Amino acid sequence: MYVIRLADGTLRVPQSLTSEDGRLIGNAYVELQPGDADYEQWLAESLTEEEAARHRRRWEEENDDLEREFLAFKAEQGEDA
Repeated sequence: MYVIRLADGTLRVPQSLTSEDGRLIGNAYVELQPGDADYEQWLAESLTEEEAARHRRRWEEENDDLEREFLAFKAEQGEDA
């Protein structure tokens, strides 16, 4: 998940909610406005919606080798188990 910078300057910062025992309950975005306490911290690593979409497309297009490597590893683990 990326920190998304909207055209009006609002940042959408990913946040995960976990249970007391550490299990993931869900992922969501928290919106920060210019002037909010943590805004400057997240601004430097934020991406526009268009940049985030390019990153997602590139990942989808370029992950085939990584996916094949993972599936081969997973198959090896299944055979040894």
